[in-house]
Parts: sequence; structure tokens; C-alpha cells
Amino acid sequence: MKQLLHGLVLLLVCCTLAVGAPGAGVRDARDHGAKGDGLTLDTKAIQSAIDACAAAGGGTVQLTNGVFLSGTLRLRSHVTLCVATGATLRGSANIADYDSITPQIDYLYRARFTKSLLYAERQEDIALTGGGTIDGQGQLFTAQKGDDGGRPYLIRFSECRQVRVSGLTLRDAARWLSHYLACEDVNIEGVTIRSRIRENRDGMDIDSCNGVKIANCDIYTGDDSIVLKATTGQPCRNVAVTNCTLSSTASALKLGTESQGGYTDITFDHCEVYDSRDGVSIEEVDGGTCERVRVSNISMRNVKVPIFVRLGNRATPIPGRPKPGMGRMRDITITDVQATAAGSTGCSITGLPGHPVEHVSLSNIRISFAGGGKPHDAARVVPELEHAYPKGEMFGALPAYGLYARHVSGLQLHNLELAFEKADARPALIADDVSDLDLFALRAQGAPGAAELLRLINVRGALLHGCRLSAAVEAFVRIAGAASAQIKFSGNDLSAAKQAVVKAEDVPAGAVSVEAAK
Repeated sequence: MKQLLHGLVLLLVCCTLAVGAPGAGVRDARDHGAKGDGLTLDTKAIQSAIDACAAAGGGTVQLTNGVFLSGTLRLRSHVTLCVATGATLRGSANIADYDSITPQIDYLYRARFTKSLLYAERQEDIALTGGGTIDGQGQLFTAQKGDDGGRPYLIRFSECRQVRVSGLTLRDAARWLSHYLACEDVNIEGVTIRSRIRENRDGMDIDSCNGVKIANCDIYTGDDSIVLKATTGQPCRNVAVTNCTLSSTASALKLGTESQGGYTDITFDHCEVYDSRDGVSIEEVDGGTCERVRVSNISMRNVKVPIFVRLGNRATPIPGRPKPGMGRMRDITITDVQATAAGSTGCSITGLPGHPVEHVSLSNIRISFAGGGKPHDAARVVPELEHAYPKGEMFGALPAYGLYARHVSGLQLHNLELAFEKADARPALIADDVSDLDLFALRAQGAPGAAELLRLINVRGALLHGCRLSAAVEAFVRIAGAASAQIKFSGNDLSAAKQAVVKAEDVPAGAVSVEAAK
């Protein structure tokens, strides 16, 4: 009922806003010949209404009380297309009804992906609104892999300004459902997406955009739910996602994979994620800079990998441009995350040798994993996979059941609670080639017989304080590596551990100091 009322309010707003604007008015597509019978192709009639509205200075085109079958429609500046409650705009099942349009901007996929149901380029003040449905009938397109022209987007806007999408239900795209490419001032509110008919069905692709707000959306997709990209070489920046419910066969909230331009000032806040492979994925693998990313107040259930942070070097070039150099990732804050029924892989934060992820803070994190790891899992050597496609399970089962951090500079971990359902022989946390580590108030479950709860390898400049063991473990921490230095333990209650600290032979003398809890 709440969603219905919300949709009705949005409908009233969207269908009346244009009336008061200079030269604006409301046009019914039926007055231009649209049948709305679900059988007649209404493309020309609807486009006629849009064009007439634009010629008059702007306004609203309404689709009401019917199913409007259509091929490609082009939105015009100052025009709102309102699909009213009870109406459906349905994409044609005939690919010949879709225009082949290549965006003018130079970007990664310029030679591909040319079909769309709704398209706009270099327009301003455009909107899709109402309480109705836009259905791409994607299940009817059986294009083979590589046949990019045979699968249309539902929505594609390129280099547009002042874009509004609200209140609609968007269904079953044949490929990415909505692609916003190099747009500015985009507001997406109260949208429901249902598009899980097969793979490659991202819900929202926010690509090299500036100033995007996404709120109160419910998204269920066969690929990433909300994914940011930077395929033009320009950053995706000033993007805020809040109060959304998400489910994905890939990543629910994601930066990447195509990250040539990088990301700046990104916020994910107050979202619920369920039944997904990856929860929050922050990836920079194509030469850009990812910086100032804030994730907060995220609730997850049945998500295999709740947190995945990756600086890699896949280095996919934009056609006609040089191969990008090594990227950079810094200033990542993740706070107030609760996840239950996570998978057995574990979470990870990984850079590359000589190219660390910089300044990462995780605080108030509570995750319960499936567990079940064996001693051979704890002993695994994780490959670097520098050029591999990034995803939460890319390394296989990690040697830590909770968090695996490697090649990180400036890692702050405060108030982490890590647990498992099945006894797990792996440590809860591993830090490998990490400098400036601040670990405070760790609460982590350990299995009887596990070698250690925490493993530090070549960690330099670490303070571990305020930690307490809730059950007996063999060792609280095991330290290894000739580069280990300035590791300090202070104010911890480690009385439940048979050994507080175990040092390998290669750890330099004086690298570790332990101050007992008072």
C-alpha cells in the first residue's frame, strides 16, 4: 500500500509539473494515433506526440490505460514521458523496430551496443515518470554471445542534463536495463526493477556521470543491481545511493568493472541487500583513480561476499587510446555493516605489490559466515591475479574466513565482529604486506584446533588494542615475515589464548612489543 500511494503521488506530480511551465502542456499519445492495444506498433504515434510536445516548448506525453507496443523512442528536451498507473510501454520483439544509434561521445563501447527502447542524447530537462510499467520483453531476444546489436537496452541517455526517472516499474531488459552515459544532474527515485531473465542484465549503469542521486528503489537483477562505470576516461563523480533494496546474481552495489576514468565522491547509504553474490564491490582495475568512497548502514542476508575491495591492473584500453597505466585507490570508508548467512569465501581488500590500496577504514562491521574451512584452506597461497576480472570469489576460498587484506597502506579496523556457522580452521583475519594497521576491539570466533585467530605477514607499523577473546584459542596472533616491524599490542585481554603471540623465525628481533591488559 505504501508503494502504491508513493506511485500515485509521483504520478500526480509528474503529470502536472509540466502544465505550469511556459509553453508546456499535457498530450495523450492516443490523440496522435496510438492504439494501446498491445498488438499495433505505436512507435510513430508516440514519437509524434513527443516531437509535438518538444516543438511547443515542452510538456508531458501520457500513456494511459493500455499496452503500447513500440520500437525506439527518442526523448526531447523539456519533455516528460509519463507511463500512467495501469499502462505499459512494451518493447517490440522485432529487433528491426529498433534504430541503430551510436552515441557521439568517445567511450569504450562506442562500436557496440547500438539498440535502445528509450534513447536521448545531448538533451536537457527530460523525464520518465508515472506509476506504470516499461517492459523490454528481453526473454524474447536470443542473440548469441557477441551479437551486441541484437539485444536492446530499455533506457539509454547519453550526455543529457537534468534527467528524472521516477515511480516506474522497469522489467526484463534484453541487456543492461538502463545506461546513463556522461550525464549530469540525474535523479532516480522510487523505481522498481525486475530483470533477472538471464545474465548481463544490470539494473542501473551510471557511467562517467556527475551529480547522480538514486533513492528508494527496489532492484532485482540478473547481473549488477547498481553499478558505476567510467568508460569515457572521465570520472564518475558525486553519486549518492540511499534507501534502496537490492538483489543481484553479481554485485548489488558496485564500482567497476570498466573504470578507465575512476570514481570520486561516491556514497552508498542505508541499503538492504539480499540473495546476491557480492554485496559491496569497490573495484579499480583499468587505470583510473578511485577516491573518497563512503559506504554506511548496509544490511545484508544471504550474500556470498559482503565486502570486496580490489585494486588490479586489467588495463582495458578505450579503442584508439593508449593502454592505461596502473590505477590508484584511496580513502575508502565502510561503516555500520551487518551481514548474516554470508558464504564461505571471506571478504577481501587487495592491491598489488608496490601498488597498495591506501587509507581504508572499516568500522562497526558484524558478519556471520558459512564457515567450514579446513586446514589446507588456511595454508593456501593466494595468487596475485593482476590482470584477472575482479569479483568477490576471484581468489577462491581465502585463507581467512572473515577478512583477507593484502597490499594495503593505512588500514583501520574498528569494532569488527566475525563469526561462522560451521567450525572453520582458518584464522578470522589475515593482514599481508600491510603498513599502518590500527586494529581495535576485534571480536572474532575461533575454532578449536585452529592454529591462530589472527595472522600478520610482513606488517609494518601496527597497533592492536582493545581486543578480547570470547573462547579459548591456540594463539591469538601468528606473526611472520622478515619485513615485520613496529607491531605493538596494548590493552588487550588475551587470557583465553594458550599463546598470545607466536613469532616465526624470520621476524626480526624487537619487531613486536606486547603490553598486557590492565
